[in-house]
Amino acid sequence: MSTSYQIILCTCPDQNTAESIARLLVKDKLAACVNILPSITSIYTWHEQIESAQEHLLLIKANKTCYQMIEKKIKKQHPYEIPEIIAVPIENGLPEYLHWIDSCHS
Repeated sequence: MSTSYQIILCTCPDQNTAESIARLLVKDKLAACVNILPSITSIYTWHEQIESAQEHLLLIKANKTCYQMIEKKIKKQHPYEIPEIIAVPIENGLPEYLHWIDSCHS
């Protein structure tokens, strides 16, 4: 199976930011679907300090060809100085679902 599909992970500081980015990516046909997982706790190092934050996680399902535009749109809309934008290839999946991903992008 081709690995032309990916899940992009992106944390957001609140529900409004998460929904705004998700809707933009789906409206612009860059992502077929974006799931928002609320109330995750992130623990990380920032400016040499251990920080903790309540965040919302976006699971963005898209074709790999859309990655650069997705990254650009997220960076433009995201309030973080360095937003988490990590793409993970989808190695396997229900063929009909993967074809649906293709049908949703321009």
